Amino acid sequence: MVGETNLDELLRSMSAELVEGLYVFITRPFDGLAAGVTPKMFFQEAEGLTLILLKDEGEALGLAYKFPCRMITLNIHSALEAVGFLARITTALAKHDMGVNPVSAFFHDHLFVPDGRELDALAVLEKLASEA
Repeated sequence: MVGETNLDELLRSMSAELVEGLYVFITRPFDGLAAGVTPKMFFQEAEGLTLILLKDEGEALGLAYKFPCRMITLNIHSALEAVGFLARITTALAKHDMGVNPVSAFFHDHLFVPDGRELDALAVLEKLASEA
């Protein structure tokens, strides 16, 4: 289960997959997760608990949210210590005036891009991979 560290190989071999659903970011005090909440990610910060979950789920629970976004999974097992992979990706997206919230998990990196810009992001990622 060793992830890839070579930047050129990471870029060349990645494929981007748009994940179904509209996601949002939510923050709340850390008092545990409500029953039935199934976040894609949660992270404890000093200011509170950050959740990324489906917009419909957040609305059903009456939670205030920010940044409606789409999730793109990069299908390459990038090592946690890989250098420059997300920097290259976020720079390429920034050149197209697109903010992104990247999340690194054990096996893959995931990009949360503004809703409505997901096809633009996929095109940028495809070009980046083909040019690597």
